[in-house]
Amino acid sequence: MKILANDGISQSGIAKLEAAGHEVITTNVAQEQLQDYINKNDIAVLLVRSATTARKDLIDNCPTLKIIGRGGVGMDNIDVAYARDKGLKVINTPAASSASVAELVFAHLYGGVRFLYDANRNMPLEGETNFKGLKKQYAKGTELRGKTLGIIGIGRIGQEVAKIAAGVGMNVIAHDSYAASEPVISWELFDGQKIEVKIPLVEKDELLQNADFVTLHVPAQDKYVIGKEELGQMKNGAALVNAARGGVVDEVALVEALENEQISFAALDVFEKEPQPEVVLLMNSKLSLSPHIGAATNEAQDRIGTELADQIIQILG
Repeated sequence: MKILANDGISQSGIAKLEAAGHEVITTNVAQEQLQDYINKNDIAVLLVRSATTARKDLIDNCPTLKIIGRGGVGMDNIDVAYARDKGLKVINTPAASSASVAELVFAHLYGGVRFLYDANRNMPLEGETNFKGLKKQYAKGTELRGKTLGIIGIGRIGQEVAKIAAGVGMNVIAHDSYAASEPVISWELFDGQKIEVKIPLVEKDELLQNADFVTLHVPAQDKYVIGKEELGQMKNGAALVNAARGGVVDEVALVEALENEQISFAALDVFEKEPQPEVVLLMNSKLSLSPHIGAATNEAQDRIGTELADQIIQILG
């Protein structure tokens, strides 16, 4: 079978698929040319990340397709229910990138409480001429230890975030509309010792009012999870991280909250208008920014590739 990995796939995934007798094509085909390419090349499996979409028209007009796979968690760029109704298998890799996203959240948090997102902008410009001034400007950092982290969405990624938070001595609370009971997370240390922690579930209002830092781990939504009202409920000087999906945070309200010093800083890995985020976000000195790289580690890509390969081989036989 021919497999088009339009947004790429790890070499480990390619090796597994080729060993099973499949042909893997890693050509990046433009969205508007994708339908013709699939039909002309008898593609049976389309693998995407976040760049390529698989909507109803593509599904209707590509009869050779048997499987659509998403390398990652969210599948909002695929018309999943429609594809399945048409007899296609739709697969993803919900657990493969959880640890990578969680580590990025803490990269932003550590960078935020020590102003690294701003210091890294200003040191090349003023480090030689205004070293003492910059030292004074960034001298009032805080520690994460002992602070409260509020996690909205305590699924796989949220639980990985909770593990790191507990490990560095933070108090962790969570809100999740779909959680039936308080999750108990466990993990092993390097020497084999096992740690187990129960995460308290609270209402969203309570979380926003008590958390020093709020991090979002929810799927795409029809409306904002954090808007003007929610930002107004947050503790004065708190901070917000969104490494979930663009569109779950009202970016206009966020900029206003930053400018009014209602919150101290925010971190965004995802944006409402990807791949062209609003300039007002890119230029804001209180925003720590990254270009949607939550799952972009070598280790996560290896796991994604091999998990997709395993599922495809099982389906195709």
